[in-house]
Amino acid sequence: MFEHTVDIERIEQIIGLFGNFDENIKRIEKKYGVTVTSHGSQIKVKGEVDAVTSACRTIEGLITMINKGEQITDQNIEYVASLVEDGNDGKIAEITDADCICITSKGKPVKPKTLGQRQYVENIKNNTITIGVGPAGTGKTYLAVAQAVSAFRAKQVNRIILTRPAVEAGEKLGFLPGDLQQKVDPYLRPLYDALFDMLGAENFQKCQERGDIEVAPLAYMRGRTLDDSFIILDEAQNTTCEQMKMFLTRLGFNSKAVVTGDITQIDLPDGKKSGLKDAVRILKNIDDIAISRLTGKDVVRHRLVQEIIKAYERSAEKNERKS
Repeated sequence: MFEHTVDIERIEQIIGLFGNFDENIKRIEKKYGVTVTSHGSQIKVKGEVDAVTSACRTIEGLITMINKGEQITDQNIEYVASLVEDGNDGKIAEITDADCICITSKGKPVKPKTLGQRQYVENIKNNTITIGVGPAGTGKTYLAVAQAVSAFRAKQVNRIILTRPAVEAGEKLGFLPGDLQQKVDPYLRPLYDALFDMLGAENFQKCQERGDIEVAPLAYMRGRTLDDSFIILDEAQNTTCEQMKMFLTRLGFNSKAVVTGDITQIDLPDGKKSGLKDAVRILKNIDDIAISRLTGKDVVRHRLVQEIIKAYERSAEKNERKS
């Protein structure tokens, strides 16, 4: 049995690290098969040598986050543990030092929570077009909307345009009730939700009435030139190659575009090629276009979402080997 000690400077660090009813420490103990106890200004970790070493590095990484005012969650613990496993725990400060993108209507700061998210946000800031590819829950759309709201508030752009293809997930638009806008609104709901969170429902309504914010299906973009705008194309894996080209060529002066999608969730009819996959291949070496690839490690939803994504990735790899 091996024992190692981690020194603690303040009681707040122990409180934040252990969590309510010691739930955070219990998760670390279960993950590494170690025993963790606190003795005054020290935390003692007992177990097998490799397990203790990894657990201590995870604890030290979490303390770094606590020192920066971060609240420890299941997602924090899993992410820091994955950085330790990859030998990247020295980069934790890069996440905690990341700038706040904007403040939500409820006063909550929005900032990247993983290294992948930080690089994605930097790409959006520094490039005219950014393509964000990754699984559900990696914050692709939410962070893009936050960047759009930040640019709009700073008067860097005059309007925000959010769009996505109205691909029917097993449904036909013609059978849905209402006029065209009412038919496509359910497909645009995630974009509305992100904007409500950033601006508040009342403020969003005012901006939409003034024409400062537009949420519309991709078909509405045809034939337009979009100047002084921050444009987000969501669920881009469901665009055809022709639609993607049409969208990208709408870009006008002093505009910025973000394209997001998950190439593992393509709902196009058989035989139709995804415009997102095509764009990633064609545009990868063009200056001022950045491609961000987020992974399961960048998922910031419930811990189980990461596990589900990993399980599907393993299944896909097995199927590829068989074929």
